[in-house]
Amino acid sequence: AQGLMASIDEVARRARVSKQTIYNRYGSKTELIRAMIVRRVRASLSPLQNVAPEAPVQDTLTAWARTMLQLVVYGHPLKILRVTIQAAGQMPDLAQMVFEYGPMASRRALADYLESQVALGRLEMDDAMEAAEFYAGMVVTSRQIAALMGLDPVGTEEMLQRVSEESARRFVRAYAPTKPASH
Repeated sequence: AQGLMASIDEVARRARVSKQTIYNRYGSKTELIRAMIVRRVRASLSPLQNVAPEAPVQDTLTAWARTMLQLVVYGHPLKILRVTIQAAGQMPDLAQMVFEYGPMASRRALADYLESQVALGRLEMDDAMEAAEFYAGMVVTSRQIAALMGLDPVGTEEMLQRVSEESARRFVRAYAPTKPASH
């Protein structure tokens, strides 16, 4: 309700715990926010974790896209991003932390997955981090901007699934190996 400017007293009151409980667990308001962001990013990474080597790349990327759309465009992280943008001028260090532990952590995990697929000969690219940025942009950019502005970014569940599938299909086609995989 009050964004990043909320006091620890207010956070403690709303959480129905003492202020000291928050400090004992997190140490500072910044660490509380970092922990919240890390938890959200972990949820967004579930499609990339424990992926069987034989799982189709397109299916994994579709699942990642759908999760990102649900979390980043429709979920609580959108609220975090809104208040971070609003507070960035007064709290640049906090904005940097949100960026590093949020979007950048997600992109690094996606890049790691892409590198694993390059190693298996299933994708071909020179820079996995750049490719991860391209893919994330395909999936969330305009939709996230619309959501930040209070507009309906995707619409129906069917549209959300179609966007996830189509972005994965196009990405896999763009980075398909020029020679067949040796498996």
